[in-house]
Amino acid sequence: MIGEIQALVDDYLRWLGDNTALRQLDDWVEITTPCLDRHNDCLQIYVKRDADGYLMSDDGYVLDDLEASGCRLDTEKRQALLQTILNGFGARLDNDRKTIVISASKHNFSLQKHNIIQAMLAVNDMFYLSSPHVRSLFVEDVARWFDKHDIRYTVNVKFTGKSGYDHRFEFAIPKSRRAPERVVRAINAPRRDNAQNLAFAWLDTREVRPPASRAYAFLNDAETDVQGPVLRSMQEYDVRPIPWSRRERYREELAA
Repeated sequence: MIGEIQALVDDYLRWLGDNTALRQLDDWVEITTPCLDRHNDCLQIYVKRDADGYLMSDDGYVLDDLEASGCRLDTEKRQALLQTILNGFGARLDNDRKTIVISASKHNFSLQKHNIIQAMLAVNDMFYLSSPHVRSLFVEDVARWFDKHDIRYTVNVKFTGKSGYDHRFEFAIPKSRRAPERVVRAINAPRRDNAQNLAFAWLDTREVRPPASRAYAFLNDAETDVQGPVLRSMQEYDVRPIPWSRRERYREELAA
């Protein structure tokens, strides 16, 4: 089983490298990645040398796109959420307060490249907080449902996978006498790219977690139907998808 999973992780990393392109732009190098945003456009990051090694930047793309799409981060709650997301990946806003940046050295370049891409995807997902897409933060909805049904949990946990990459999950439900450890991600915008991202995170993480650990994904289907490819891509990699409208079916399983 370990060999099979390792082959899948190796295939993913090979695909990632084969579908990455570089272009020189004066002092910067543009890196086009195969990771897609909500427009199905490939995410691009920009890298240049600085005094401490390398500086990676999104060139302001993500926050400019959110603002142009009507998602204004002009409330204290949304600014706090933005900062929490960036902190979770070790990223920050540059002096213009619109550009996502992260510093890297020669030794952690791959890890930091992974982190800024994950930060860009997570911030990009904040579009679905704009009216009329959702009325409340989906993660908060999940937490309130856990509280209502006395489901024990730890929030915002980060695990280092076998590859050395860090992966963040919104919740972890500890092991009990009746059930193993469970990690949970709350996906506000259930799309195929988010499903693939979670699949890799779980494939990379499960080998360093207790053997019986399980992964779940709450999928917000309040505004958008969850499509078959999203569900199948998760199930294929042993992630249990839970459409929000069907959450009560899993209450006892998660509370165990």
